[in-house]
Amino acid sequence: MKIYLKDIFARTIGHQILDYYSLVAIYYSLKKMARLVTCCLLLTACGPQEFDSEEALWEHLKDPANGYLQEKTINGVSFSLLYRPTDLLVQQSMGDTKRKEEIDSLRNHYGQYLYLNLSLSQNGRELLGSMQGGRQNFGQLVNTLSFGMGEKLHLYTQQRDTLELLDHSAPRTYGMSQKTNLLLVYPRDPERLRGDHLTLVAEDLGLNTGDVAFKLKTEKIHKEPRLTFNKKTPAK
Repeated sequence: MKIYLKDIFARTIGHQILDYYSLVAIYYSLKKMARLVTCCLLLTACGPQEFDSEEALWEHLKDPANGYLQEKTINGVSFSLLYRPTDLLVQQSMGDTKRKEEIDSLRNHYGQYLYLNLSLSQNGRELLGSMQGGRQNFGQLVNTLSFGMGEKLHLYTQQRDTLELLDHSAPRTYGMSQKTNLLLVYPRDPERLRGDHLTLVAEDLGLNTGDVAFKLKTEKIHKEPRLTFNKKTPAK
């Protein structure tokens, strides 16, 4: 049987070509797998943070670096805006229950709304405790805080659509607190949360501050931190 050099050469080149295409196929397979792994890691890393206790969650929220708390001081009046995640409302309502069905039901209920805490103080005291200008100004501020904040607070989308203030509460503390605290409730409309941010504008309450604006990244709402209600305690 005669074997010519040209046949050996052809077979060698053929094997090289086969090996080349095999390596290319392996390369692209590995590259595709790497992309899939990267996506999975990103989804895991970018998902909502979970906390084992309400105290740990509050500590996370109150760190301005995490984007949930914003603070401003204008003409001696201090403002702070805090986004309040759904699970804090769930925690307040659930009591001692640990049933998943009830927790899911509460999350669905409270998850229909956005909750913001707006705190105001003047010279280190709550507004009503530091109010000057007589009984008329005091009564006007009481009325505004109790019933008129819908006309003083405006929450806008990036497209300048307005979200209606559904409800708010401003409990009287009769000088026992350093801040006037308001809980604001807005609808959680997915269509209105497609932009980059929401803007809350607080009109002047007669304290010579002018309008005060805060921007809240919608990403912080979409990935709001959660509580691990059903986490099992390891056996000792």
